[in-house]
Amino acid sequence: MEGRALRFVAPRRVELEAVHVRAPIDGELLVRTEWSGISGGTELIAYRGELDAGSARDETIATLSGRFEYPFAYGYSCVGEVLTSRVDDVLEGTTVFAFHPHQDLFTVTRADVVRVDDVDARVATLFPLVETALQVALDAGPRLGEPIVVLGLGSVGILSAALLQRAGADIVGADPRGDRREASNGFGIRAVDVSEIDAAVKEMTSGAGVPLVVEATGHPAALAHALDLLCHEGEVLVCSWYGTKEVSLPLGKAFHRRRLQIRSTQVSTIPARLAGQWDVRRRRQAAAGLLGELPVKLLATHEVPFDRAREAYAALDRGEPGMMHVELRY
Repeated sequence: MEGRALRFVAPRRVELEAVHVRAPIDGELLVRTEWSGISGGTELIAYRGELDAGSARDETIATLSGRFEYPFAYGYSCVGEVLTSRVDDVLEGTTVFAFHPHQDLFTVTRADVVRVDDVDARVATLFPLVETALQVALDAGPRLGEPIVVLGLGSVGILSAALLQRAGADIVGADPRGDRREASNGFGIRAVDVSEIDAAVKEMTSGAGVPLVVEATGHPAALAHALDLLCHEGEVLVCSWYGTKEVSLPLGKAFHRRRLQIRSTQVSTIPARLAGQWDVRRRRQAAAGLLGELPVKLLATHEVPFDRAREAYAALDRGEPGMMHVELRY
């Protein structure tokens, strides 16, 4: 069988090419894609060429083995119909989400698939972003009644803020883009311009600072700003991947005396401290449920035909107003 796949061939250049698609063996599925989602975080920095070519794409996903060396396939959010099933618990005709690069027909293992029968297929392309936000909330830990700042209100930032607020935290988000602040309001999240976040934190904490800042901007300068917003022994939880960008931090200022902390959060693995309660299977089941519980559809703002994928990436790259999440239509 033959399909078409998207390849990253140079910084800010993607192309479609014909690929061979083999028939599935036991434990695999043949899927015809209806929609795929473009991540505005990791995938966008891959598009810009801001990742070390020697870095592994994702060793936890079978379809993303290899490194960021041109040409490479990337993307991890396809939704489509199962044409052929060689597994017992997924019937032919089922709609599934698959961790797979952008491709119109592909074979995938059962381990990299989640059933999404009860969710609009276009909205289901946001599944990995919901799962990432869920991991952010899990890594943040119990924060009932605590003031928390989320810097960066892209899709992951908004979803993380929504889940932390749902768990009882007092959230304020910050982003320079008015369209993103408006989208946050749709989730019931208070959002301010970045220029106003220092005053907002001073007001909500009587000048003490917040115990947690979630850094989701993708911009290294925001990490330094996050440190200034913390209270004594406060923590920045970094879900941005900066790629090859240089990060400069004022660690000689108040960092040591105030015992501040910087910690990463990442969805590829379950942290050791949570391994007794959570595994990838449970987290994916929970994320699938959240797709139907959160107003995720508000983030599915733009659809572009697969044949015009170049236009979609270019629009994301230049920060098209109102664009939150782009879905490629097949």
